[in-house]
Amino acid sequence: MNEFEFIDSITQGYYRQSSVIKGIGDDAAVLRHPYHDLVTAVDTMVDGIHFSKETVPAFYIGYRTLAANISDIAAMGAVPTSYMISLVVPKDYSDNELQAIYQGMDQLSRKYHMDLIGGDTVTGDQLVVSVTIHGLVEKDKARLRSHARDGDIVFVTGTLGDSRFGLGLLLDEYKDQSYRDRLDKIDRDYFINRHQQPTPRVDFAEALKSLRRVALNDVSDGIASEAHEIAKSSQMTLFIDDDQVPVHQDMYSLPDELIHDYKYSGGEDFELLGTVSEQDFPFVVEAARRHHLPLRQIGYVKDSEQTNGQVYLKKQGTLKRLKKTGYTHKN
Repeated sequence: MNEFEFIDSITQGYYRQSSVIKGIGDDAAVLRHPYHDLVTAVDTMVDGIHFSKETVPAFYIGYRTLAANISDIAAMGAVPTSYMISLVVPKDYSDNELQAIYQGMDQLSRKYHMDLIGGDTVTGDQLVVSVTIHGLVEKDKARLRSHARDGDIVFVTGTLGDSRFGLGLLLDEYKDQSYRDRLDKIDRDYFINRHQQPTPRVDFAEALKSLRRVALNDVSDGIASEAHEIAKSSQMTLFIDDDQVPVHQDMYSLPDELIHDYKYSGGEDFELLGTVSEQDFPFVVEAARRHHLPLRQIGYVKDSEQTNGQVYLKKQGTLKRLKKTGYTHKN
């Protein structure tokens, strides 16, 4: 299938968003957003670095790449509306695999009523999938990392480390017999699905739009990294209580050092880490409840001139600086 045939095969018959004036078919797309701020982001996934066929079939390559972008939009408090895809495709990649990548994106985009409005396809040595996404947020309501304030509660959605555990299961990393037997009793499909088909927290983030101020960051590299980004941008100090950081019960089948690594640096869970005033925290809890989303208070924010921009972890009665570690992409 040549480039033009591929474009024809993925061109939508109609657009779901009234803001799309012109999508695929010209040199550029045309969008019109008179009453909102436009939020845009881009993510690029490279074969052998962010994924491999061994752990992520073509359908899920498309799904995960778009999910990563949608999660960025959610972290800004915005609603995704449209996206563009750019593919570098190896010559040995089949037409079916190429279509499967698009189908993975299309399945997720339909859930959020998004439109594919353009892109590009070229031949290269390795598969590269790049997505540029657009979203809308009410004027001056974008959620920024710099919005944390003294006295805020630090919270996180979902459970952490699931995606990294799922990757480990797919790669058969847990060969040590001392705990391998315990893995026979876990819900393997849950963790694998969390790696291959993550769920961006768009609905929850949108439910917070009436709040005056919320800082949000999506958990793409692990909360050790995301917490530092909020602390640095806001010039505040974040304190996290290890006992409150949520992990799935099956995670306790792993050694303590792996649990610690996965929940702070595992990455690609695409949950939301945030801070909000103590007064508004009950509203956040209720929003999570309405969307059947687990949410946990894991710490607090303090304005301390000596430590601002840093993150501290309370673990086993000891308070130590939490290093800014993050997920290293394997596949």
